[in-house]
Amino acid sequence: MILEVAILHIKSGLSADFEYSFKKAETIISSMEGYISHELKKCVEQEDKYILLVNWRTIEDHEIGFRKSEEYKTWKSLLHHYYEPFPIVEHYS
Repeated sequence: MILEVAILHIKSGLSADFEYSFKKAETIISSMEGYISHELKKCVEQEDKYILLVNWRTIEDHEIGFRKSEEYKTWKSLLHHYYEPFPIVEHYS
């Protein structure tokens, strides 16, 4: 199992909109091959900051199966405009 970790900095004042959009987007990621589970947690100390943790069967399930899919285009359109700066995504075993 691989853990994907992304620290998400949301543009100021858009956290409520981001959370609403994420509710739609999480149905996309949870339907993908190799997806196991995910958590989105809001930072207590900093406003407009989150951590996204996604468990995947393999790194390829995330990097190839998800990111190169048609569904990823919808994910991207729902969420990517909220990020500033764009998050660094790392994988852990």
